[in-house]
Amino acid sequence: MLVFAMTCVTALAVDQVAQLDLGKKLFTTQSVPACAMCHTLKDAGAKGVVGPALDELNPDAQRVVTALRNGIGQMPSYKERLSEAQIQALANYVAKVSSATK
Repeated sequence: MLVFAMTCVTALAVDQVAQLDLGKKLFTTQSVPACAMCHTLKDAGAKGVVGPALDELNPDAQRVVTALRNGIGQMPSYKERLSEAQIQALANYVAKVSSATK
């Protein structure tokens, strides 16, 4: 039973790393337009000047999901460009790494 539990925890950790990696790729290059073109985010090496600096804003994942689905200000909606899984991965990535800078 202990081996099974450890395997599940390891699989969960690997999945979380994969989700963060996907989120970073979406942020930097795989979304169109890429988030990094407009936003500053230290972990991604992004120095955009149009949108808010996400390290300062420190949004939670739900706030990012809402912005991605609906657009906000000059930011377009990504609901037709990204799958729900991609939106979640991107939101979790931004929330995780922006809070890490605090």
